[in-house]
This record gives sequence, structure tokens and C-alpha cells, in this order.
Amino acid sequence: MTADIRAPRPHEMQSYYRAIPAANGLPSWEPADAAWYGGPEPWPPQHAPASPAQLDTWATADLDDPTFSPMAAFVDGECVGATGMISFGITVPGGSTLAAAGVSGTGVLATHRRRGHLSRMMQAMFDGALERAEPLAVLSASEASIYGRFGFGPATFRTRWEIARHEAALRPAERDPGSLHLVDAATARQAWPAVHAVVRARRVGELTPRPDQWDGLSDEPDGTNGSTRYLLHRDPTGRVDGIAHLRLPWSATADHVGTLVVDALEATDPAAYRALWSLLLDWDLTRTVVAPGRPRDEPLRWMLANPRALRVTRQSDNLWVRVLDVPAALTARSYAVDDRLVLGIADDPMCPGNVGTWCLESSDGMAVCGRVPGPADLMITPEALGSAYLGGVSIHDLAYAGLVRTDEPELVDRLARMLRVDPEPHNSFGF
Repeated sequence: MTADIRAPRPHEMQSYYRAIPAANGLPSWEPADAAWYGGPEPWPPQHAPASPAQLDTWATADLDDPTFSPMAAFVDGECVGATGMISFGITVPGGSTLAAAGVSGTGVLATHRRRGHLSRMMQAMFDGALERAEPLAVLSASEASIYGRFGFGPATFRTRWEIARHEAALRPAERDPGSLHLVDAATARQAWPAVHAVVRARRVGELTPRPDQWDGLSDEPDGTNGSTRYLLHRDPTGRVDGIAHLRLPWSATADHVGTLVVDALEATDPAAYRALWSLLLDWDLTRTVVAPGRPRDEPLRWMLANPRALRVTRQSDNLWVRVLDVPAALTARSYAVDDRLVLGIADDPMCPGNVGTWCLESSDGMAVCGRVPGPADLMITPEALGSAYLGGVSIHDLAYAGLVRTDEPELVDRLARMLRVDPEPHNSFGF
């Protein structure tokens, strides 16, 4: 039987969602410690399958969303696989926003696995992204072994911190000129867009938010997780320049009593950042602060009088990147040093336009990239280029792994200096 790979029609949307694991109460993350989860267990319990009414609500929203491009696999009229792309903007080195296609909600029915359905859906989506002039594809990988064969490489990472309250004293600093406020969900929803806009402009790897990004914020309790509280920081003029979400979940075991979970925290300047953490690390009647989904290289460690108080208890990859259009992607970002190197891609069956040798020349932070004849200085695989693109993965490590090859080791040093950024790239929310 041959699969029909195409976008689902409106009357097929319920069957489309039924092929997505998360919509059916099935696991959507590999059975390993998840750095995005703040509970003591490796991952949260699965939700119940979505009801037909809920699926209809999703369908109405998705069909009306011009940024969402669903894709499905049909066999004999039955939807056996589903995925989709969401059009985002992503901040690249230098601060520009590049169009990117976010792969989301991917699944193939267990009865139809290992028949090439996912590969054909992915190819159709890559083709669609190129037609929309989106030179990057990005995703969060539910299972790390799946997406390398499609040319994706892990490009950002996230960590889960634990900090003992009695060890969490901050180094002395000037008095905070602003003020902290506990607010309701409605106020937090209004505050988030402006804070995120400032953070995103400065942070490589951050995504543009969806229109409904913060609509789900609520004051209602969520089972034993309890209610989310919202903490704002305002500068002396009253402008919101920082926000945090915190929970005080109930625990059935003595080991986890007194835990405060920081589900989100962003600030536009160091004073607001420090003020938010100062209160969260000294919350009454708590003994441990857990912060999931944080960057690997965050300033808080250096604000602590005892840097060892911040313990990384889980770490995982976060955003995976796939370069769909080499010259468009490489000219969109800036570079740390001026140089000229010829990169070669020997094989890329899903994006054959990437195959060849490409001269990358940077000057004053910007670059031109075009196809050139002759041999390459360095050969790089599509997945290695995806990992290195945002500047957070070491070219040296990729070369040691055999994903970047050259006969001249100093060329690895030169490419590493061109691509690397500080601070590391990070994205604060999934999709």
C-alpha cells in the first residue's frame, strides 16, 4: 500500500489528531529525566485522551491559523501519521530574526511504524518550508535518536536546577531601585509580551511567541501542583522589567516537602533578574528551589556567595536545528571574526540544493555565502551544521566526532571562532 502524503482536509482533522501521541494520552517524551519538568519524577503523568469536542476546538483554531501547516499520511483513507509546521521567527547571532519552520506534534500509529511515513511527511514539510522562504527547520525532539537522519542537530540545551535555601545567599549588591509585586494571571498575561520582546531581541535561539502564547496562564490550582503565582518586577518608572512563575506543590513524601518550583523567569536587566531570584531563594517555609528548563550558562551561579549551591540535576537538548537553505541561513547571521572559508556538504538527499561547496566570507560581522567550484576547506554534515548554526555547539567537538572533516586542524579553530557566540543560545518555551 502506498501512503498519500498531504495536508488533512477539514473533515479529517479529528483523525489527524488521533495519530498524535499527546492528544491520546500516550507518552510524548522518551522515558528519561526531562530537564523541562519541575517535579521530583522524571516526567509528569500523561493526560487523558482529548475529547471529540476538544479536538473540534483545536481543529477550528488550527484551520484558522495561517502560521500552521499540518501534514499527514493516509493509507486507504485512514490517517496513520500526523505532524505539522509552525512558522516562527528565531533570533540568530547578530540579533536578526530569521524565518523558521517549527516541527510539532509528530506521530505515526503504532500499527504503521517503520514504513517510511515519517520520512515522507518530513520531506513534504521541508519542501513547503522552502516554498515559504523559511531557511531553517527547528524542533524539540521527543526521542533523541529519531531526527538526526533528517539532518537535525541539537543546538540549544536546558538544565534543571536545585538550590538549597540555606545555601542560597547572594553576593552583596546595591539596593534594588525597583519593586516586586505578586499579581494575578490576567496581569501576568499582559506583562509577558513586552518582557519577552526585549529578551528575545538579545538572546540567540529565542523564538517569536505564538499569539496565544500566554493565554493558558491561570490562577486555578492544578491538582497537587497547586496554583501558579506570578511575580513581577517594576523599575522606578513602573515599567515591568521582569516576571517569574512559581508554584508550591504538595508532596506525599518528606523528601520533597517545602519545594518551590520556578517554572519561568525572564528579566530585561540585571537588577530585575537579581531581585526576582533574591525573593524566590528566600521564600518563607521552603527549603529547596527547583528551576527547570533553564539555560546552561545563566548568571545566577555567579551571583551566589556559594556557587556550588546551584546543582544541575538534569540536562537535555532543547531546540534542534536543520538548515534547509545553506546560503540564506549563513548570510542571515553575524560572525565573531572576519574570515573566509569554503564549506562542503557531500550528501543531503532531503535538501539536495545544499550539496556542494560554499564560500563563507565574513567582514565586519556580516557575511556573504555563495556556491564555488573546487574542493572545500572543511566538509560538514547537515546535522553538524544545524548544531553549530546558532553558535552554541563546539566545532571542535563536532570535528572529534567526525561530523566536521579537514586535513588542516587550524581550519577547525578558524571556523569555531567565526561561529561561536556568548552567551550560549537558548529558547525559553517549546511548541
